[in-house]
Amino acid sequence: MSGSQWELPPELCCRPMAFVALTGLDVTYNAVHRAIWDAFCANRRADRVPISFKVLAGDHEYPKCRTKRTSYEWYIPKGILKTGWMNKHLNLVPALVVLFYELDWDDPQWKEKQSECATKVEIVSLQGRNTKVAVVLIQKKTPLPPGEDLVASERASSLCNACDLSGKSLFVLPHTDHLVGYIIRLENAFYEHAQTYYYTEIRRVKSHKEFLNKTTHQLLFVRHQFKIAFFSELKQDTQNALKYYRTAYSLVHELRAHETNMLEIKTMAGFINYKICRLCFQHNTPLDAIAQFRKHIDLCKKKIGSADLAFEHTAWMSKQFQSFGELFDEAIKLGLTAIQTQNPGFYYQQAACYSQDRKLTAQQLCQAGAVCPIPDPLDTPTGGLDFYGQRAWRQGHQSIDPPDPEKERTGILALQIKERDVPHSELIIALLSNAVAQFKKYKCPRMKSHLMVQMGEEYYHAKDYTKALKLLDYVMCDYRTERWWALLTAILSTALRCSYLMANVKDYMTYCMELLGRASTLKEEQKSRIEKNLLKVLKNEVPDAEPDCEPSGSSAAAALWKDRMALSGSNEFSIEVQDYVPFIQCKARFLAPSFHVDQPIQLQVFLRADCPHPISFNKLSVSLSNQCYNQWCVVEASGQDTMLLTPGETSCFSFNFVAKTQDVGKKIEMTGIELMLGSGRWVFLSWRGAGGDAASAHEALQASRSARPRGPGAGARPEGAWDALTIQHSTMIISRVPKISVQLSHQPPALNNEMYCITLSIQSQEEGVAREVRLTAGLKPGQDANLSQATHVTLDRGQVCDASDPALLPDIPLGDLNPGHKVEQRVYVRCVSTGPRVFLFHVAYSINTSVDGQEIDCNCHKDETIAIETVEPFEVSSKFVSTKLEPLDRVVVDIPFVLMTDLLSSSPWPLLLHSSSLQLVTMATCTPHPLSQLEQVVLQTGECASECFCLQCPSGAEANGTVATGQYVISWRRESSSLDTPLVHTTVPLPHIPLENIPLYIHAELPSFGRVRETLPVRYHIENRTALVQQVEMAVEPSDAFMFSGLKQVRLHILPGAEQQMLYNYYPLMAGYQSLPQLNISLPRCPATDTHTLRRFLPQRIFVKPQGRELDDASIAAA
Repeated sequence: MSGSQWELPPELCCRPMAFVALTGLDVTYNAVHRAIWDAFCANRRADRVPISFKVLAGDHEYPKCRTKRTSYEWYIPKGILKTGWMNKHLNLVPALVVLFYELDWDDPQWKEKQSECATKVEIVSLQGRNTKVAVVLIQKKTPLPPGEDLVASERASSLCNACDLSGKSLFVLPHTDHLVGYIIRLENAFYEHAQTYYYTEIRRVKSHKEFLNKTTHQLLFVRHQFKIAFFSELKQDTQNALKYYRTAYSLVHELRAHETNMLEIKTMAGFINYKICRLCFQHNTPLDAIAQFRKHIDLCKKKIGSADLAFEHTAWMSKQFQSFGELFDEAIKLGLTAIQTQNPGFYYQQAACYSQDRKLTAQQLCQAGAVCPIPDPLDTPTGGLDFYGQRAWRQGHQSIDPPDPEKERTGILALQIKERDVPHSELIIALLSNAVAQFKKYKCPRMKSHLMVQMGEEYYHAKDYTKALKLLDYVMCDYRTERWWALLTAILSTALRCSYLMANVKDYMTYCMELLGRASTLKEEQKSRIEKNLLKVLKNEVPDAEPDCEPSGSSAAAALWKDRMALSGSNEFSIEVQDYVPFIQCKARFLAPSFHVDQPIQLQVFLRADCPHPISFNKLSVSLSNQCYNQWCVVEASGQDTMLLTPGETSCFSFNFVAKTQDVGKKIEMTGIELMLGSGRWVFLSWRGAGGDAASAHEALQASRSARPRGPGAGARPEGAWDALTIQHSTMIISRVPKISVQLSHQPPALNNEMYCITLSIQSQEEGVAREVRLTAGLKPGQDANLSQATHVTLDRGQVCDASDPALLPDIPLGDLNPGHKVEQRVYVRCVSTGPRVFLFHVAYSINTSVDGQEIDCNCHKDETIAIETVEPFEVSSKFVSTKLEPLDRVVVDIPFVLMTDLLSSSPWPLLLHSSSLQLVTMATCTPHPLSQLEQVVLQTGECASECFCLQCPSGAEANGTVATGQYVISWRRESSSLDTPLVHTTVPLPHIPLENIPLYIHAELPSFGRVRETLPVRYHIENRTALVQQVEMAVEPSDAFMFSGLKQVRLHILPGAEQQMLYNYYPLMAGYQSLPQLNISLPRCPATDTHTLRRFLPQRIFVKPQGRELDDASIAAA
C-alpha cells in the first residue's frame, strides 16, 4: 500500500455532486463559448443547484461499461469496494452529456447542420449506460414565445427525431445580455435529468439483491448498500443516504473477521463511519455524530489484526480521531456551538496519543538493520490496489489463511521497513498543535499547557532542541504560577538535556539553578550532580553529560561545549531570576516605610541557599531609584577571598546612607539586586525590585496564615522564619520633625460676609535659631472650586476684603525665631457663601542639624488645619400691607402703603445693628428723611427686630405691571468686636409687586370709635382719577347694628380730577366691634372696576362703646 494509506481518499471527503459533461464548447478560441463556460462555473452562489461541470471533447472516451451480470450463483467477490469506483462516478461517468451546437432556426444550411448535429449526438452517446444526452442550440437571436414561431416548432421536432431525443432534452440558449439567467434555467433542467439518472442507478443496484445469498455474498451486501447510499448523496437525498450508510455499517461488522481481511473491514468501516458522521453534522445532529463515532471506536479498537503489524492499528485509530476532529471543526465553522468539555481538541489529542503509541510500537517491531526484500512485495502492476484495505501481495484473496506464507512474511517485513521511515514525531506534533489551538480557543489553559509539554518532548525526540526549549519555556511559567512542582521538575529536566545537547551555556546554568532550588523534587544525589556541573561551568570547564541522552548526541554536545569554553569573549552572563525559583533566595527591605531627613536610611538584604553544598559569591549590590546612593549599597569580597552561603542558613547584609535634603517628599525604591558568582566565568543573578521569586509570594501568604506553630518543634523551623520575612521595596524621605507649637484661636462659626479673625501663635522649641519663618494661610487646596471664589483672606483689618483678595496667602515672612520665643499673627477671612470650609496654616522654616557627623540644612514645616462653618447672621423677611395693616398682593398708584421688614437673628453671638436703610427704585417714601428704627439695636440669638416704612408709588409709574421695590441694607458687626472693626453691609433685595390704576378713589373720614345711641358722622370722599366725567351709582346697604340718615341711593356725576363728598349720620344700636353699613358703588363707564375693588379702601368695622351714665353728687358722696 502507498505511504499515505491512512489518508482518506479525496473522493470520500468531498461533497458528492451530480457530474454533467459539457461537449461542443471551444473555451480556448471561441469567446462566446468561453462566456457560456464562465457563466456555468464562475462565482457559483450557494443557492444554485449542486452540479459538477466539466468541458470534454466531442470524441472523449468514457469508461466502458462491463457486461451486466445476470446471475451471482457461482460468483465469489474479491473485495468490498474498488478503489476507483467513487472517482468514476464523481469525475468519469456523467449523469448527463450536454452537446452544445451553434444553430439558428432560420439557418440557410439547416439540413446539413441537422445531420452534423445528429452525428455528434451519436458519437457522445454512452453505450450500455443510462446516461442521457441533451442538446443545447446556441443561437444569436432571442426566441419568440412558445407557439408563435411555427418554423422553430417544426424544426425542433425534426431535430429531435434526427438525434433520437425527447423534446425535454432539446434546449435553446440565446447569447444575449441575459446569458446568466438562461444558464441558471438550463442548470435546473440538467439537474432534473441527473436526478433521474441517479434514481435509475439506485434501482439498478437494488435489483441485484434478489440474486445474493448471505453465505458467499456478504461482501456484496456491504458494497451494494454503500453504492446506494453514495448514489443518494449524488442525488442530494441525504436522509436516505444516511439510512443506507447505517445499514452498510451494520453489515460490515457482520463480516467474519480474521487477520487476512481485518484491514479491509476496518478500512471500509472507517469510510462508512466518516460518511455517517459527516451527514449527521450536516443535518445539525451533532450528538448523533458523537454517538456514532463512540460506537465505531468501541467496535474497532480491539480489531488489531496481525501482531507484527500492530502499528497499523494505532495508525488507523489515530486517523479515525483526526478525521472526526476535522469534521467537528468544520461543523463549528459552519455555525455549530461547541463547549469546553466537548470540542475538537479532545479528538486531536486522542489522535496524537494513538500516534505516540504507533511510534512506540514501531520502535519495538521494526528492525533497525533490516533490508527491504527484492522484488518489493508492495509494488503492484497498476501502481495501486484494486480494493480498499487489501494487501498488495495478495489482492482479491478472501480466505482465512494466506496463500503463500513466504510472501506474507516478506510483505510484513516490507511494511515494517516502510514504517521505520515514517516521521512519527512530525505527525504527533501536527496533531498536538491542532489540539492546542482548539483548547486555546475554548479557554482550557491546563489542557493547552499539558499538550504543549508533549509537543516539546516530541521536538526533543526529533532533535529539534530550539523549538523544544521554546515550548517548554512557555509552559514553565504556568506550572510555576500554579505550583505544580513535580511537573515543573520533569519539564526542567527535559529542558536541561536540550540545553546541554545544544551547548547553550546561559540556559543550561538557568535550568541548573532552578533544579537546585526548593521547588525541585529531585533527590539529593541528583541535585549534587547538577551542582557539580554548575560549578564546572562557573569555572569555565566542560560539564559532565546528562543522563538519558543518546551517546551520539552526548559526544557531539561535548565537542560543542569545548568550543564554547574556548571563546573568551562570552564569559559574563546576566540571568534574571525573578520569574524563576532559583537555588539562591533573596529578600530585601527598608527598615521603615519612611525616614526623616535627619535620620540615616537603613536597608537589609537577606540571602539563603537551597543547594546541597555551600556556594560562594564575589559581590552583592543594590540598585536604587536615585543612583547617587548606589555607592553605599555594595559589599564585595576582598582579594582572593570569597563570601560563602551555607545551605539552609540565612545571611543578612545591612547598608546605611544619609539622604539628601532635596529628596524630601520623594520616594526611594529598590530597582534591583545583583549577586555575582563564578571564577573563570562570571554570572550575575539579578532580582527586580527588592527580590523575591515565583514562589515567594505564596510562601509569605502561607506563613501569615500559619502564624501559630503547629505540632512540636514547628516554631523552630528555619523555613518559617525565612517565609515570615517581608519585602519593603520602597521608603519615603520626609521632612524633619518640627519643634515648634502652633496654636489657633477664633470664635466659630464664621458669619457670612464678616471679617472673621483667626489668631495664630507660633512658639519655638528648637535648640537653635529657626531661620526664615514663613506662613502660608488660607483656604486649603483641593476643595470645591467654587469655594476659592467665595473666600478671601487678608492681613489688613482696616478694610473689608473684596474679590481682588486671594483665597490663600502664600509665604508670609515672619522673620527669625529664637529658641523659646513666640510670635503672633492675625489673619482675617471673609466668606461670601455659607457652608463648611477647611483652612490651612502652613509654617515653614530652616534650621541646621547634624546626622552621622554630617551638617545638613533642614527645611521643616508644620501644618495645622481647622474646619470652620459659615452661617447666615440673620434672616430677613418683608411684606406689603395697607395703611389698615391688611396684606396686599398689589398696590395702587398714588395710594400710600406700608413695607414691613423682620430681621431674625440666627447667629450664636450677639449682633450689633448699626443702621438700616432703603434703596428704592420705583417707590418713594412718604417721609422725607426716614430714620432707621434699628439703630444700635443688639440682637441675641433667636431675637427678631422689625421696622416699617410708609411708601407710595408715584403717578408716573407704569400701571398694570410688576415693578421692583429696591433693596434693604443692614449695617452690622459682632457686639464683641472692637470699634475699629469694619462694618458689614448686608444687602437684601426686596420683592417685586404688581401695580394697578383705579378710575375712582374713595376713602372715609370718621371718628376712631362710636357710642351706642349717639350720632356717628361718616364722610365719604369720592375722587375721579380719570380724564372723563364719571357717573357713579352709590347705595348703602342696611345693617342690623346701625340706623343711618342720608341718601340711601344716589347717582352722581364727578368731573375729571374733582372730588365729591357724601355725609352720613350713623346711629349705633349695639356695642362692640360692629360692621359698618356697606357701600355698593358701580361705574357704568368702567365696568371692569367692581364694588369690591373700591370698597377695600373703606373701613369695614368700628368699635362701639356702650352708652354711659351721668354721675350725680349723691353718687360721688356715696363713693
